[in-house]
Amino acid sequence: MTDVHDTSDIDAGEDVLEEDAADGRDPENGQDAENGQDQANGEDTASVETERRHLHEVWVSGTEERFPFSAATNEGAQELLPREEDPALAIQAGVAVEDDYVTEPEVSDEERQIINMGPQHPSTHGVLRLQMELEGETIRRVKPIVGYLHTGMEKTAEVLNYAQGSTNVTRMDYLAPFHNELVYSLTVEQLLGIDVPERANAIRVLMTELNRVSSHLLWAATMGMDIGALSMMIYGWREREVCLDFFEKTTGLRMNHNYIRPGGVAADLPDGWEDDVDNLIDVVNEGVSEYEELLNENPIFLDRTMGVGVITPEECKQYGVTGPIARASGLAWDLRKAAPYSGIDQYEFDVPTGLHGDVHDRYLVRIAEIRESLRIVAQVKESMPRGDYRNPDPKVTPPPRKRIDESMEALIHHFKLFTEGIVVPPGTAYQSVEGPRGELGCYLVSKGGARPWRMHWRAPSFAAVQALPAMMTDSLVADVVAALASADPVLGDVDR
Repeated sequence: MTDVHDTSDIDAGEDVLEEDAADGRDPENGQDAENGQDQANGEDTASVETERRHLHEVWVSGTEERFPFSAATNEGAQELLPREEDPALAIQAGVAVEDDYVTEPEVSDEERQIINMGPQHPSTHGVLRLQMELEGETIRRVKPIVGYLHTGMEKTAEVLNYAQGSTNVTRMDYLAPFHNELVYSLTVEQLLGIDVPERANAIRVLMTELNRVSSHLLWAATMGMDIGALSMMIYGWREREVCLDFFEKTTGLRMNHNYIRPGGVAADLPDGWEDDVDNLIDVVNEGVSEYEELLNENPIFLDRTMGVGVITPEECKQYGVTGPIARASGLAWDLRKAAPYSGIDQYEFDVPTGLHGDVHDRYLVRIAEIRESLRIVAQVKESMPRGDYRNPDPKVTPPPRKRIDESMEALIHHFKLFTEGIVVPPGTAYQSVEGPRGELGCYLVSKGGARPWRMHWRAPSFAAVQALPAMMTDSLVADVVAALASADPVLGDVDR
């Protein structure tokens, strides 16, 4: 586990501390980094982050501005009340212990109004409707309403054979198609009781980690646009395009690939894939550095993200929230470490975590995860094993086409697989993987035959949407879009 604040140093941060000392002010003490990091280093990095959070609060209209904001703007920002006098901010920060609903607030019905955000609003990241009860500019209640897509993919799985299932599940979370295909294939393989070759596992890890990178890049683009950093929309798509180019070269499609299948993968990696991966790593790392240069010291971005959309570790557990949201709250839970799959435990990587559980920490965690995924990809490239890319069992994998003209047995297996499908024995199985949005799980029930009897999906976006009231209640209307964007929901994953 690593603290994401290690990856976001402030330029000339020491100068800020020295300036404080010269003015007679005592800089705030840093918090220790978690789980085994060196205490001195932890105090230094935490104090840098604490100083950054303190500085962003100083940027108020009519007050003296300190470095670095004095050089960035002379306009300042406006706030309705000082932070120490606004009870809503104390509740948002998680320091208020009173139950919100013990006593009814003395507010007349005329001062409350109910508005709808969505389901057509572009900032809802899909067909999501938020019913919000407002008291002035403060949100008192939030009710997420889902179900507008009606895709019915879990029911559709009952009429598709197991070989066709990957074409169905890859469209659920359309920003993480490889993870959908992987968790489905692992569940089918669990029912079949088969393993896949080492090369197939390595290819699966390669593609899913690149998929995590492309998903986080799209999140960075849309989140920046939602908050007002319009350049981020261009930058995020720019680096994501390099990832999609590699996906298209490998699978033939930019999205919804049907590439990871029960028994292995559809095809081997293309010639020259090592050079493509090297170029991708360089381009994305360079692009992410530009994101950090644009956002990390931006006073508007800091003011829109720090202390906004806070969710505590306890609330994450109660709502079933996993992935970057939970890790930004301090929960070092990652299935790649806790329950490894596809041999991912043989690669070295860290689990970034945050301290405050707000929008800013979710940004830091996802940026750090991009670099960690690229680190895994580089290791896969260097250690890619030789061998077959799919299980040789003829009852699971179709024979090579040239064998169909040479062997009657190969022709029979080919005919059975493409007319009936893979025959799976009766049983139940559950498998989960660490998707870009959290724990992605597949539960399959087989009564025997070539089609599943039931399929159910554990969607991380669903948990994130149901936790939105915890992030938004008693916050300002202006912070709704930032909190929603930081949750990174995909409504195709919710309304499956």
